[in-house]
Amino acid sequence: MNIYVGNLSLETTEDELRQEFTEFGDVVSVTIMNDRYIGSGQPRGYGYVEMASKSEGAAAIANLEGKKMRDRIVNVVEALPLSDKRGMAHLNIRSNSRLNKKRERRYIIS
Repeated sequence: MNIYVGNLSLETTEDELRQEFTEFGDVVSVTIMNDRYIGSGQPRGYGYVEMASKSEGAAAIANLEGKKMRDRIVNVVEALPLSDKRGMAHLNIRSNSRLNKKRERRYIIS
């Protein structure tokens, strides 16, 4: 089970996060997201914890949601799965159809 952990202090380490979740079961991986793409490497204040089983993950969520870590109340929820664009139905999104229609002039002959 993949778990999203938000509102983390920028000083929180992956080891600290792992220690919090280990009480509830086997932790497969811990990742704290950072700004490596813009070069600073500064933590973003959220991360993901992967637990070995769904029941362990559910117990961790129930017990850690709203807990105070490093003077911040953290948000702990089940992470949404990444979308698979191949499996999604093609969405036909059009802008306002009234604006796309050609304007027609109608002349009324009396």
